[in-house]
Amino acid sequence: MTGSDPLRLYRTVRLIRRFEERAIELVRAGEIVGGIHPYLGQEGIAAGVCAALDREDLVTGTHRGHGHVLAKGADPARMLAELCGRVTGLNRGRGGSMHAADFGVGVLGANAIVGAAGAILTGAVWERRRRGADIVGATFFGDGAVNEGMLLEAFNLAALWRIPVLFVCENNGYATTMPVDGAVAGTIAGRAAAFGMPAAVVDGQDPEAVREVTAAAVARMRAGGGPELVEARTYRFDAHHTFEHQVRLDYRPPEEVAEGRSRDPVDIAGARLDPAVRAEVDAAVEAELDAAVDYALAGPHPDPATALDHLYASGLTARTGGG
Repeated sequence: MTGSDPLRLYRTVRLIRRFEERAIELVRAGEIVGGIHPYLGQEGIAAGVCAALDREDLVTGTHRGHGHVLAKGADPARMLAELCGRVTGLNRGRGGSMHAADFGVGVLGANAIVGAAGAILTGAVWERRRRGADIVGATFFGDGAVNEGMLLEAFNLAALWRIPVLFVCENNGYATTMPVDGAVAGTIAGRAAAFGMPAAVVDGQDPEAVREVTAAAVARMRAGGGPELVEARTYRFDAHHTFEHQVRLDYRPPEEVAEGRSRDPVDIAGARLDPAVRAEVDAAVEAELDAAVDYALAGPHPDPATALDHLYASGLTARTGGG
């Protein structure tokens, strides 16, 4: 989809919101081990960007990557099973929350290394284009990644070789607990100028605004215009990581959180629909996620004896250590 479709945009942001809320419930129940990085509040970015991409286009995400995977079209049931570490998950329970991938819809994976997803996507798009594929890519990263060398190197190569990559900065104002103003000199969008890339700043809380900016960038990239940077300004509604629900870190003033929550992408997208239609979408999403939870919890955990399987691309099985 490249044209505006308010119904689909709303369904996507609602699906991501309720998926994350269900996942937090499963963390508290002990079904998702280790916790997650909730995407609550940032749903409009994933929805808007992926709405302007084709199925074959490639995406890489971050440690806060569930929204990117879902917005690109991955099955919520298999995604939730992955978070629960079940063999019925997208990656047989071996990727978990921070490394989920679905090559069938162009998702090359979330990534726990800050800034690494940009380099991976730049190489992947370059390789596919060399083989004649008419594709573009979008890579997501946070404001905490804009000073990472590997991301800046990806900017450089993409610009030099005119690789059609959309670099999407999800600027939620904090790198974990570090305010962006204390970590980033100059501006985020301004970094593009050093590499000769165009840049745009967009309201990340409005999925339609994100879609419009992305669609224009993708059209320019498909025509040979090279990479582009988009800074989507957003606000993280929940914790950086669910461990904060126990330790109660105090780094955001309550009035700031309240102001950030006042512009909810779910409500912004939902206001463009008839209330009755919105209610139908909400009910359908709940039913889908009810089934997803059942599916996820019904799947078996991986056999520990297979822990070294899939370690090598050749299929070689690693030997266990000697006694």
